[in-house]
Amino acid sequence: MLEYFSKELEFFPVQKLIVVGLGQLGLPVAKYVKEHGFDTYGYDINQKAMQSAESKYGIKPATNFGDFDVLIICVSTHRPDDMFSPQVEGLMSVVEKISREAKTGALISIESTIPKGTSKRVFEKLDHRLHVVHAPHRWYALEEDIHGVNQLRIIGGVSRCCLQHGLNFYDGRLLDKEDKAVTMMPNASSSPSSSPSSSTMVDNSLSVATTLEAKSKTKTSSSITTKLNKKRSLGIPMHPVSSVEVAELTKIIENAHRYLQIAFAEELYLYCKSNGISFPELRESLNTKWNVEILEPRDGIGGHCLPKDTKMFINSSNTIKSKILQAAMEIDEDYRAYRAQLDEKKRLCSFNDKPIA
Repeated sequence: MLEYFSKELEFFPVQKLIVVGLGQLGLPVAKYVKEHGFDTYGYDINQKAMQSAESKYGIKPATNFGDFDVLIICVSTHRPDDMFSPQVEGLMSVVEKISREAKTGALISIESTIPKGTSKRVFEKLDHRLHVVHAPHRWYALEEDIHGVNQLRIIGGVSRCCLQHGLNFYDGRLLDKEDKAVTMMPNASSSPSSSPSSSTMVDNSLSVATTLEAKSKTKTSSSITTKLNKKRSLGIPMHPVSSVEVAELTKIIENAHRYLQIAFAEELYLYCKSNGISFPELRESLNTKWNVEILEPRDGIGGHCLPKDTKMFINSSNTIKSKILQAAMEIDEDYRAYRAQLDEKKRLCSFNDKPIA
């Protein structure tokens, strides 16, 4: 079995890598990849973004996608004129350029948030010449040290071979012949006499496996034994899933779930205002229970990721539309209207209280 793994590892060495899109998501990815010893390039339609990445972080600019072993796509997936609405035309435009220029056999990792079915659409556009995986980001700007590039993430491939290359690149693991994720020992020889014992492999991988188990609250259908192959990977713990559609849906449902949590807090706030109840006191009392976490509504559901990705999920099915999420979007509109009325009243009061000159 070790001989099988070592041959797989030698099959896909990564020398040159390019991050496509050097914005809020892509730039941290490029920095992380470069810090881990890869020959790192960057591409962005904004020339100033490429110049800034080069001058500040040494990310070399590139205008052609040829000769790269890995291409990481980190482009925006919202409409230019409406950041709350999903759109993948920009991403597909990049894929069109990749299809003309990239070398056969390279790995494309889509870290952008995308609708269900996009990865296979990309695979078709590339005429099946490149390996395609979806490894959606979970990057959070306000807590980059904790929730940055290197955290437990999901990965799915359009085929078993694609998933194999993606796992190899991100966390060093490999799929065995039963599609289980197993990690190759660094510097392990294919010779049976020099192969580590089973107990040694388990002991060496215990700390990483324990960390993954603690971080991941979900069960997988395949057992995972891990020890990172630091020579050939980014060292990012990955949770492989059986299909690329599961990976695509995981990301957008994560954000849709968060949207739902905030919308419930907003509706509860409106309920309290309508019925003369103190929302802060009620929230505090509710949150004393171990499995309850009522959020603070604040100014409404902000940013563009949560609204955009929630719409992405609602539109992901032609048969079943999420009624609860559609109701949540209406609640957010009601809450925002309420807050706008309060702000207008405060503005008028402030204006009326001004001394006459």
